[in-house]
Amino acid sequence: MKNKFSYFTKTIIMAATIFLFSCEQKYNADIIIKNSYILTMDKSMSEFENSSLVIKDDKIVAIGTNEEIEEQYNAPKVIDGSNKLVMPGLINTHTHTAMTMFRGYADDIHLQEWLYDHIFPIEQEFVTAENVTLGSKLAVAEMIRSGTTTFNDMYYFIDEIAKVVDETGIRAVLSKGLIDYPVPNSPTPEEGMRKTKKLIEKWKDHPRITIAVAAHAPYSCSPDLIINAKKIADDYNVPFNIHVAETLTEFETIKEEYGFSPVAYLNNLGVLDENMIAAHCVHLTPEDILLIAEKGVGVAHNPQCNMKIVSGVAPVPELMNAGAKVGIGTDGPASNNDLDIFDEMRTAAFIHKLNSNDPTIMDAQTVVKLATIDGARVLGMEEKTGSLEVGKKADIILLDLEKPHAHPRYNIYSLIVYSLKSSDVETVIIDGKIVMENRNIINIKEDVLYRRIDSLATEISEHTKEMAILNLNKNIK
Repeated sequence: MKNKFSYFTKTIIMAATIFLFSCEQKYNADIIIKNSYILTMDKSMSEFENSSLVIKDDKIVAIGTNEEIEEQYNAPKVIDGSNKLVMPGLINTHTHTAMTMFRGYADDIHLQEWLYDHIFPIEQEFVTAENVTLGSKLAVAEMIRSGTTTFNDMYYFIDEIAKVVDETGIRAVLSKGLIDYPVPNSPTPEEGMRKTKKLIEKWKDHPRITIAVAAHAPYSCSPDLIINAKKIADDYNVPFNIHVAETLTEFETIKEEYGFSPVAYLNNLGVLDENMIAAHCVHLTPEDILLIAEKGVGVAHNPQCNMKIVSGVAPVPELMNAGAKVGIGTDGPASNNDLDIFDEMRTAAFIHKLNSNDPTIMDAQTVVKLATIDGARVLGMEEKTGSLEVGKKADIILLDLEKPHAHPRYNIYSLIVYSLKSSDVETVIIDGKIVMENRNIINIKEDVLYRRIDSLATEISEHTKEMAILNLNKNIK
């Protein structure tokens, strides 16, 4: 009996030792996504079925078959990706996030009237640190819900927006809009530039925040302001944001005043460069297109905003054929009126087909690239994000494919652009951290946020009515 017990005990100990040894040979990770369809958007446009992806700290450390990953890795958090699409988070290359507070405030009018008669005046009254914080938080909630993991912003009170980005877990490029006249929290452009430098220094070591520099547009900034702003961007090696050739009015105004198209004018100033992110680029000459490509300028294409304000259709196929970097943006939620890159992808595909009378233009795979890896190139982040590759940041979205509009599945890119919706985004991971799981945003109390933003909207509406009455009385007198 004693010998039998001893043999049994030895057997148990040996089995336990083998188990523990095998466990010790496994690498420890933080998150494993298993049983997934993985769309990488890497150079080979690799796709993996029934596969797993491993996250450690802020990076992707492995992609492989379920069996390979199970043999090699342990993680405290395992996400079952069955019937899910795993793909890179989307990149919004141009927006003005805090303008969610003005969503729907002034619609169905021309850009110059929208900007000078409505938006600029109301901004002077309501763009405060508190309201920008509120509007930015609403924007981030909307972007996370719709699968955006990185955005490029131009607005005011950038320090407050940076705090929202830090708190909510999203990734962002943030730039303070410099302009020739007083704007919220900067009475002069010189003060705006001083604040920009301080912000760059303050946030330079943050893993998810890049402070950039922004000159609003060629028509709203003097040549000296544009040159000085670009010099700051160059000195600190950060992106430089500017609106370029958005409307025909802008094109004609710059042509009349300086004798150049907006792009040629900026080239004459010596600011066309690889760190420039030029929003819109609707009205371009053939020479402009070649200049943009030659200088390495990134273009943020905003199809829905350009349609809504009737700015025109940007020559994106021509830009891409010339070798230019192009990504997709939404522009601000006061002129679009949402921050939905899925919707923007679909629009980008359709508008260029219609405009060129060619259904082969802007195929679905090209459009998905614009919203992911090509968008990362525009922001100078292609080594960090935009595709799912070992060593890159874990900026990942999971979409639920158990929906009627996700069946059947012949072509994954076609499915993404023409069928899937932002509401299919189920889980969002940014910098290796889960920021939304099963449609629940982790770091934002949405019910409180909605009440506060609606209260602000009521205040803005009442102010607008009061001003209308005052103006009416003045006209009567």
